[in-house]
Amino acid sequence: MEINTRRPRRNRRTESIRAMVQETRLHPSQFIVPFFLVEGEAIREEISSMPGVFRFSLDEALKEAAICLELGLTAFILFPAIPEGKKDKYATWSYHPECSYLKAIAAFKAQFPQCTVITDVAMDPYSSDGHDGIYENGQILNDQTLSVLGKMAVAQAQAGADILGPSDMMDGRVGYLRKALDEAGFTQVGIMSYTAKYASCFYGPFRDALDSAPKHGNKLSYQMHPANRREAMLEAQLDEEEAADFLMVKPALAYLDIISDLKQHSVLPIVAYNVSGEYAMVKAAAARGWLDEKRAVEEILTSIKRAGADIIISYFAKDFFSHKA
Repeated sequence: MEINTRRPRRNRRTESIRAMVQETRLHPSQFIVPFFLVEGEAIREEISSMPGVFRFSLDEALKEAAICLELGLTAFILFPAIPEGKKDKYATWSYHPECSYLKAIAAFKAQFPQCTVITDVAMDPYSSDGHDGIYENGQILNDQTLSVLGKMAVAQAQAGADILGPSDMMDGRVGYLRKALDEAGFTQVGIMSYTAKYASCFYGPFRDALDSAPKHGNKLSYQMHPANRREAMLEAQLDEEEAADFLMVKPALAYLDIISDLKQHSVLPIVAYNVSGEYAMVKAAAARGWLDEKRAVEEILTSIKRAGADIIISYFAKDFFSHKA
């Protein structure tokens, strides 16, 4: 019997060799940790649909951030839970000087100047309609929404944000925000565009965390159809032309092909959002003994990185690197 002299198993023989030839690696510097922020003090409230993830008051969030920094996790994306009484049709609280979210941005940068603070730019946390844009007669008013987003973006930059994350999916918003930021003197503030944000079922726990689900209608007219692949390339092209600094794909697991496409066709850093529903599925299966959580998380995060993500937003980040420490 003739034996093939090419034996790939030689490079799998020992742990040392396997480590030496490992193609994809995960490092804390490649991760962004999400924070859900609520008003008040001494609040650390676990989200029922996301075991191990909490709503934090600012004081508790800063304690959590300190732990993350010790693990080498230096980038945080902040999401606000806004009381109903401060919501209105035009999301005016989002740029009000007394807004707790703006104060939180400033506090993070004051206490941890070495960290990178990324913000959320969209109307839905502050909107009485629960939509990412101005909602009238069953329609989302794209261009009128841009004015609100511009005010929000400048307020966040004034508070100290390093990078803004427009998650609204309005047409032309990256260019509009870039112009607003530059005219206000914030030429160094980056834009991490939610380039391919799909109308996904995997956002449910996130909306639980922030109580930000639409009060009527749905988001199908502005978030992308899950069946569309080429459309993501169009969105990426437009975002690049409008001067985005990062391109994001959300969710991650069901859209690994989109991550790969953007990586192959863009020189910008590609971000993948490992979303709340993806997190919740693993937690639920692990709680029932159906899979090994640590191994599943590493395999999932590696698959996202292998697909082409330069940066991963993940609720697993802190626990994952705690186990690695």
